[in-house]
Amino acid sequence: MPPEWLVVVAWGALALAAVCAAVVVLDIVSLGHRQPMTVMEWVWPITALYAGPIGVWLYVRFGRPASTKWQQHRGLDQPPSKPKWATIAVGVSHCGAGCTLGDIVAATAIFLAGIEIAGRALWPELIGDFTLALALGLLFQYWAIKPMRDLSVGQSIVAAAKADFLSLTAFEVGLFGWMILQALVLVPTGHRLHPDSPVYWASMQLGMCIGFLTAFPVNAWLIRRGIKEAM
Repeated sequence: MPPEWLVVVAWGALALAAVCAAVVVLDIVSLGHRQPMTVMEWVWPITALYAGPIGVWLYVRFGRPASTKWQQHRGLDQPPSKPKWATIAVGVSHCGAGCTLGDIVAATAIFLAGIEIAGRALWPELIGDFTLALALGLLFQYWAIKPMRDLSVGQSIVAAAKADFLSLTAFEVGLFGWMILQALVLVPTGHRLHPDSPVYWASMQLGMCIGFLTAFPVNAWLIRRGIKEAM
């Protein structure tokens, strides 16, 4: 088992993240700051679920102003312009939300099924995480691209794949790099972390934040080339 102090810290990190995600949901649903793109009403709480207070700050600074209610209270008919870095960060958060959901579902399912390769759950986790994250990431991107470009279903799927595959892969490179480092180097043999431990999920939060950083330059390139829409 991990040290008791680490378990306490992990529970604290998870509790804080849950509160942050709940605050964002409350602001969107109960306080009426509905997003022009419905998919973003999923993206912002999921971002807060791994980024905690930073995710809430990003939402308050750049998500809430996208709502009609926020604009009407200030006599505006469109959201204020965002700095370039913020446009990229919102794009990364959109990609990261699909990755995060996929990773949570796949890691849990593989653990419950007891699937291992070469005596480790790590390898099937990486395969399952990437597969499901890719599916959900493309779905999230489809929901964003179709209304923005008014494309057909087939055209929207192709555009979503072009926009999200590299971005999602870059996110997973950061996350998977952390997972491999943790499993093979940082955690002693015989003390492997599994999804039934809060330390595992707190560690995944850190890994997802690393994934956000590795996906940032790729998203900047995709947006600059016009492959991915600025959000």
